[in-house]
Amino acid sequence: MKQKDIALVIIIIFITGIFSFILSNLLISTPENRQQEVEVVHPIVSEFPTPDERFFNEDSINPTQEIRIGTDDPNTSPFDDSEQ
Repeated sequence: MKQKDIALVIIIIFITGIFSFILSNLLISTPENRQQEVEVVHPIVSEFPTPDERFFNEDSINPTQEIRIGTDDPNTSPFDDSEQ
């Protein structure tokens, strides 16, 4: 390499360094701008509040009841024509 080439490479590195420093300051936020508010989380407790009486009362439908359709008699021979 000649002396002119070394000087040119050093100048290009210097200008590129200044340009990248300015560009990084514009694109990357500062620690003061990185503040964000978050939702407060309440601790878990062992107490359970009483459910709403409008929905949980004596007259409400019980979805856990067994539903039966038809009779309880098992049909042991469904294809036998003699019972008709």
